[in-house]
Amino acid sequence: MRRLAGLLVVPLLLLSTAACGDDKASDSASTEKGFPAITAGAKFGEKPTLAKGEGDPPKELKTDVISEGDGAQLKNGDAIQVNYLGQAWDSTKPFDNSFDRKQPFDLTLGAGMVIQGWDKGLVGKKVGSRVELVIPPDLGYGEQGQGDIKPNATLVFVVDIVKATQIPASAEGSEVAQDNIDLPKVGTKTDGKAPTVTIPKSDPPKKLVSNYVLESKGEVIKETDSVVVNYVGLLWKDSKPFDSTYQTGKTQTFPLAQVTLKGLKNGLVGKKVGSRVLLVIPPDQAFGDEAQQSIPAKSTLVFAVDLLAKM
Repeated sequence: MRRLAGLLVVPLLLLSTAACGDDKASDSASTEKGFPAITAGAKFGEKPTLAKGEGDPPKELKTDVISEGDGAQLKNGDAIQVNYLGQAWDSTKPFDNSFDRKQPFDLTLGAGMVIQGWDKGLVGKKVGSRVELVIPPDLGYGEQGQGDIKPNATLVFVVDIVKATQIPASAEGSEVAQDNIDLPKVGTKTDGKAPTVTIPKSDPPKKLVSNYVLESKGEVIKETDSVVVNYVGLLWKDSKPFDSTYQTGKTQTFPLAQVTLKGLKNGLVGKKVGSRVLLVIPPDQAFGDEAQQSIPAKSTLVFAVDLLAKM
């Protein structure tokens, strides 16, 4: 079973295709600690300008808290929003940044959604902090490189930690009757494991179905939100699973504005955070006439989605 997250969401950032230092606030002369200096835009929220690294880059991950926030410390499993700028150690030209897009980057820390240097370097840092990371190749893109990033490149990032949310293990809420015999039945256990999904032998519906299985009292999701989800996806035909976050034990964060699977976006917008939702997506709101990995052309898709948080 292959993960299909890359087909569901437009790849927005290079990072998503991918012993710590002192956490005390530092002064602006970061070159004294072996970090390339921030020569402009030094304050949290400002787009920084980074100097070129001096001498040979470090062979281990290095972190420096440029300014420390007063928010909660980040833990693995937290859904976080950050702004960032990245460039190679031996360059003065950034290869990517979120400041120009005016759209923070969403990820689940420790879930393998980004390069290892991020997952390792941001744990324990506080919300509201600006952090500089120097990431060796083995915790970056290694020998293969990525896009404009050369093989075996040491990477330098300035990261502003904007927000963090703790993620529950499961959806919670009132059970909603599933009395339509022509629709799949979704399990209601809240133990953090994948819910059961039983698909009937009848023909699939021709229109999008988006029904509560467990309805919470959380906030209503808007199209501009990013949502943290667990889900299992199956083909209506043969009830064959094609994707599941439960298999890897890692949630997925979907910026809904970038979700390309029409039925997935339309089915989640308007639902409440904390709920479990059944989606039945007809081919014209799924992948249509195009086959995708293990999904044949003209497939009706079934999802059971736990809406764990929104960012």
